[in-house]
Amino acid sequence: MITSLARSKVRSRVVALAVAVTLSVAGAVTVAPTEAAAAAGVENEGADCAVPGLPDAGSLPTDSRLPDPFRKLDGTRISAKSEWRCRREEIKRLAEKFVYGEKPVKPASVTGTVSRTGITVNVSQGGRSAGFSASVSLPSGSGPFPAVVVLGGLGADTAAIRAAGAAVINYDPYVVGREGTPRNNKQGAFYSVYGSSSSTGLLLAWGWGVSRIIDVIEQSDGSILKADATGVTGCSRFGKGALVTGAFDQRIALTMPIESGSAGVPIFRGIPGEGAQSLSSAYGEQPWLGDAFGSFTSSPTRLPVDTHQMVGMVAPRGLFIMDNPHIANLGPRSASVAALGGAEVYKALGAGDNITYWSDIQDGNHCANRSEWRTPLQQNIQKFLLKTGNAPGAIRISSRALGNLSEWRDWQTPTLTDSGSDTTPPSTPGTPAASNVTATSATLTWAASTDQGGSGLAGYNVHREQGATDPQLGQSTTNSITLTGLTANTQYQVYVRARDGAGNLSADSQPVTFTTTTGGGGDTSPPTAPAGLAASGTTSTGTNLSWTASTDDNGVAGYDILRAPGASGGTFTQVGTSVTTSFGDTGLTPSTTYRYQVRAKDDAGNTSPVSNTAEVTTQPGTSTGTCTVVATVQTQWPTGYVVQPLTITNTGTSTRTGWAVTFTLPAGHTLTGSWNGAVTVSGQTVIIRNAGHNGTLAPGASTSVGFQASRPNGNAEVPSGYTCA
Repeated sequence: MITSLARSKVRSRVVALAVAVTLSVAGAVTVAPTEAAAAAGVENEGADCAVPGLPDAGSLPTDSRLPDPFRKLDGTRISAKSEWRCRREEIKRLAEKFVYGEKPVKPASVTGTVSRTGITVNVSQGGRSAGFSASVSLPSGSGPFPAVVVLGGLGADTAAIRAAGAAVINYDPYVVGREGTPRNNKQGAFYSVYGSSSSTGLLLAWGWGVSRIIDVIEQSDGSILKADATGVTGCSRFGKGALVTGAFDQRIALTMPIESGSAGVPIFRGIPGEGAQSLSSAYGEQPWLGDAFGSFTSSPTRLPVDTHQMVGMVAPRGLFIMDNPHIANLGPRSASVAALGGAEVYKALGAGDNITYWSDIQDGNHCANRSEWRTPLQQNIQKFLLKTGNAPGAIRISSRALGNLSEWRDWQTPTLTDSGSDTTPPSTPGTPAASNVTATSATLTWAASTDQGGSGLAGYNVHREQGATDPQLGQSTTNSITLTGLTANTQYQVYVRARDGAGNLSADSQPVTFTTTTGGGGDTSPPTAPAGLAASGTTSTGTNLSWTASTDDNGVAGYDILRAPGASGGTFTQVGTSVTTSFGDTGLTPSTTYRYQVRAKDDAGNTSPVSNTAEVTTQPGTSTGTCTVVATVQTQWPTGYVVQPLTITNTGTSTRTGWAVTFTLPAGHTLTGSWNGAVTVSGQTVIIRNAGHNGTLAPGASTSVGFQASRPNGNAEVPSGYTCA
């Protein structure tokens, strides 16, 4: 069904005006406040830009200075703010090719649910599918709420986030891209879809997962979470992921990386001279960076991009970088240079007060919640997510780790024009007409707009009318578009806005309303629920499930297998599919309880209610053979230290399916964080057991974990006497 409806809503475009950031070393910044720049309505605004051929790695010159963020691949410099959109796309493509690997576009199908306690995500592309979930913690009130995605449970103070009025989305990046895997056999939801040998590193895979969460929020009814008010944060390795996530998805309104270290905010060129974790160490520790970066670990001066441009890719959206000057291994001096270099992009775009860098702190513990950050954290949330504040950004660099941008650049920041001061929007596009409507796609055409101000017509943004927020479904440079990834048997009300070279947006066109087909010949009846779900043959790392078949009017197409951790609580997430009435789940953690449910689906996409719940507890892990453990103190300071990697190696002749490392903390020491293992502490005795993804070790194989501890000031002891069993 296709109809056209008149619209009563009127929207206006928020334009953020310019002010420059004033540098402050351990002091306050006074900047005239301006309105926050709105996040984009699409993952990548420059997707339609024509990018010249990228250089080959072998032809790259050596340059010790930071690349000019304003110089295009053709050698000319941008002179107008409107040119940044396509210059940013050039930087993105370079970063993908040489640093992070490629971030694929939105998969053909992204579906899921949003509730007050969780988000589920299911994707499919090219015959492959994967699913994952995230939990949601709402602030007080009725909503809808903005939300901050916290990577790995380690990021900005979640209590402060919720107190400011934003929800917290707890996202486990390891479900999407696991650590502890070789580069030729990467694991997780991303690699289930794009292949275990994908050259894309974990950081961009983690960011892809956040983008899919945003897709699902956009597709929801908007009653719980706002689609246009999402932030992201993470600390340490998850700080690296937060920066990359925010840089590569322009729908993210506020990016907040914390103490990200090498492969995060610090400029690659500065790391060798600062004594931070070496690039070769960061590249080899985990497949965080793309495979191609291996050619630059000893020669970062050959890179055609650096991290100040990743900072610039976030502009003009909100960016709050938190850093620690007390741990040289994190590269805080190089991070300050990246922030200062990226701030030049913000200034050129007239958004200088939308960036904050803060390393002026007293507490030297890694990833600690700090009183100095609480107020700017809440101010940034109010400004960019709640849109109720307008506090200016601040650059507060500790004198302990103060970088000097002038030593790293031979370029100056241009004064970018507003494309001849064009402030006149294009004419309104004609009412779209829908054709070729299927269950998952539709083609729209409309009468073209004309440019009114002299900067030229750049293209069109296509939006779905959806109550509180109107997600952008796509962009086109012509007066037609084919929308894909739509939901079957769903009504869409869609309108178009034209944009010119200066970024002006036209008024909304009249909308067209159409309803996608059912995709199953009118079948809207779900299958019956599977029954008799039971588990058998449970081992330390796997179990076999079986159930009684469902029935359906037109036949059952298959079953989704759902799993939740523990005997209670936790969220059921899809871990597999089956076209029969049985399924074998592997890669489980020894001595761990899991719950399972199954649901049926038919060819029309209808899904049944879930089955009964089956609970299993895996057997204890075997300890055949022997193992060794080697601890490396990555960095330390007067009141703490980080042990990373703590390497476990199977020195036996048979495969192990579980391991446990035991050690004793010196008196007065306290474990403050850990990763890649399950930790128990009794007094000063610490036991780290394998996680689900790193318990199986073939003879000679190794894996690694890490932890952080605090200690009394002046106590130089570190743990010793590690044992492995």
